[in-house]
Amino acid sequence: MCRVVDLQQAVLAKNDACAHTLREDLAARGTAVVNLLSSPGSGKTALLERELTLARSRGIPVAALTADLATENDAVRLSRSGVPVKQVLTDGLCHLEAEMLGGHLHGWLPADTRLLFIENVGNLVCPASYDLGETLRVALASVTEGEDKPLKYPTAFGLAHLVVVTKTDIAEAVSFDEAEFRANIERINPGVEVVLTSARGGEGDGVLLERALAARDGAPVHLPVMTRKSHHVHDADEGQQHAELCQDQDHHTHAPRVTGGHTHRTGPGTVASSRS
Repeated sequence: MCRVVDLQQAVLAKNDACAHTLREDLAARGTAVVNLLSSPGSGKTALLERELTLARSRGIPVAALTADLATENDAVRLSRSGVPVKQVLTDGLCHLEAEMLGGHLHGWLPADTRLLFIENVGNLVCPASYDLGETLRVALASVTEGEDKPLKYPTAFGLAHLVVVTKTDIAEAVSFDEAEFRANIERINPGVEVVLTSARGGEGDGVLLERALAARDGAPVHLPVMTRKSHHVHDADEGQQHAELCQDQDHHTHAPRVTGGHTHRTGPGTVASSRS
């Protein structure tokens, strides 16, 4: 048991080191990362497509990377927004890690990108433990998933800077109790904002984009009580140690691949990606 715990701690320590370095590197170029976590079928792809489309209509340079175990379906859908989109296939791995993300961004992410949206693998367990260098972590739940979803997945919702409820246009049909959901969120993540959205009905359009831009521009972000100390290291010497740890340790995780080594390109400002 000790060996298992030690290995888990080592993996997470390395990921935190890489996330710290990635966060600093992206911040230096003016890019903020938004990490979206949810169960499969929550509607996050539909929501994200609308937000990306809105960003492009406003002339805001954004990009999206979407991760799945198989198929390019989500990348095809997101590419309809006209912004740079990259599909990562994890070949069975249930989450993204900071080092993987950094590798896939190299040579692909346009230099003027202000916001990078990461659509993580549809899973509320594994991704919750991995910092991706994000400025804003968003946990999503649809009205069809039940009001107790936050209680069943306390890490995913407890570490979120923002909680988004999707598919509110059918809330009445599925007897969704908004008050109970909010009460459950408050139990595990006191003070976090809950945003109601409907990709079909238009409720909450642009709120995610606005919150992400505000965070990118330095507005205070909600601090969850469950946030690990390692997510908020600011000391320069410790930051250097993190960078060295990330660079020096061998990578032993199962690396994802990009389908065909290409990027979906459907609009101005997109760039071809190198084969990863």
